[in-house]
Amino acid sequence: MAQHSTVAYQVMWNRLISVVEEQAQALVRTAFSTSVREAGDLSAGVYDSRGRMLAQAVTGTPGHVNAMADALAHFIRRIGRENIFEGDVYITNDPWEGTGHLHDFTVVTPSFHKGNLVGFFACTAHVVDIGGRGFGADAASVYEEGLYLPIMKFAERGVVDKTLLHILRGNVRQPDQLVGDLYALATCNEIGHRRLIDMMQEFDLDDLQGIAEFIFEASRRATVERIAALPQMQATGAMTVDGFDTPITIAVKLTIAGDHILTDFTGTSGVDKKGINCPLVYAKAYACYALKCAIAPEIPNNAASLEPFRVTAPAGAIVNALHPAPVALRHIIGHFVPDAVYDALDKIIPGVVPAEGAGCLCNFQLSLRSVDGTGARAEVLTFNSGGAGARPAHDGLNATAFPSGVMTMPIEATEHAGPVIIWRKELRPDSGGAGAQRGGLGQFMEVGAREGYEFDFSAMFDRVNHPARGRRGGAPGAPTTIGQDNGAEMRGKGKQFVPAGRRVMLALPGGAGYGEANARDPATVKRDLARGYISAGAAARDYGLDAATIAEVQAKVRKGEEI
Repeated sequence: MAQHSTVAYQVMWNRLISVVEEQAQALVRTAFSTSVREAGDLSAGVYDSRGRMLAQAVTGTPGHVNAMADALAHFIRRIGRENIFEGDVYITNDPWEGTGHLHDFTVVTPSFHKGNLVGFFACTAHVVDIGGRGFGADAASVYEEGLYLPIMKFAERGVVDKTLLHILRGNVRQPDQLVGDLYALATCNEIGHRRLIDMMQEFDLDDLQGIAEFIFEASRRATVERIAALPQMQATGAMTVDGFDTPITIAVKLTIAGDHILTDFTGTSGVDKKGINCPLVYAKAYACYALKCAIAPEIPNNAASLEPFRVTAPAGAIVNALHPAPVALRHIIGHFVPDAVYDALDKIIPGVVPAEGAGCLCNFQLSLRSVDGTGARAEVLTFNSGGAGARPAHDGLNATAFPSGVMTMPIEATEHAGPVIIWRKELRPDSGGAGAQRGGLGQFMEVGAREGYEFDFSAMFDRVNHPARGRRGGAPGAPTTIGQDNGAEMRGKGKQFVPAGRRVMLALPGGAGYGEANARDPATVKRDLARGYISAGAAARDYGLDAATIAEVQAKVRKGEEI
């Protein structure tokens, strides 16, 4: 085997990242579910023979990627090295050994070169349905939330387990979609494997040991250097979110300790009776992501760069929910973890982290039924976003998901997936909190079904009673509102019936502001007014714009003149 220089290893490292990105894009192109194809709710990665993550795809979500980084050890342990064969494919949707809930399937494929195991490829995708009550917060235990697959073989030596497919088809509402997604997951791993073998042949590699040690040593050293440069101290943070029926507190203590950062969730609320609980693997994924974004954003994500970020939580806390707690909407709590972490980190390194944003995705799923007696049914899941929090030097991003990074689904894709009509989808003026930097805007949405259909609306919202909080004097973002077009109130979480002909009216939350509003550049305030991001009333009330200036801006807008 050839000896390789540092430059050659750096080239290989970049190639590995491109390999897993191609792996992820193959999944996007072949997946059946719109949550994967349109929203990018997936992850892809390559691992060494010991199950340590070498590289992750850029496309995907931190919750999937960082949780999947821990999953490989479970696969190796459960399958047993003596039972790992060329042509195998492994699968699970175990919330505690996968990525946090039954609706995510993680698929792992061993990679062999010259007859020897050299590594693994893994990928994860969210599926629209896995049986049970359906996707939502209503279950009282994980047993109600759908079909559970322990870590097992999807295929052995290239032969797919047909009995497993029959069981899956018999227990879900969208069998073709689910089976298609599973084949897409297995196929994208195979594409990653082919590209890896091409690289190994090009660089005359018999195994990945050399490049793995290069990646891990460089990544860990760079991350530890960043941590060592921080003030060595402790700080606490906390936030309160809606919960299901009662508010939930997420409490955090950060300890900067030389070569690592410890995030401790002691003091956080206990598990909820409904399915918003979060296994530790998912809370850890977002705690690590939040810290990496603030401290070492340009260092590639792998096992070694994640290791210095350590996370602990009491068993039974809502961020360390134990089996059989219901966990279907674990993202609702998990997506708020970064804001809680940043509440503490802002006290250690002020002027770095953003204000709070919408936090969790603003998802909903429609279970549609025809009322004409034909029995036609459909399940439509759509991902949407509120506004991101303002940053120390920039406004928050409008209708953008942070921390998940999941994309908002286009209306056309949602309506193509079933008999759904999105009557309205537009930015929500005045929803971004005022500040020197303004919070990102949420959205208005108006949702209904085609003629002849009624539906159950599974709401997965937060920020109804606890809107995003501003930082350094910034104002809060606007809260979530939800109701029917006849004025009937709806809850922020849970499955709720909507009769044929009725529409659901949504106002998705805004991000909070950063800094005092009186410090905002007047020219930027006028620009926001001209673009419709803020109303004339908000321009006067929040930013002190006088009536004459407001009238001047409005006149220029009517004439199409530049502001």
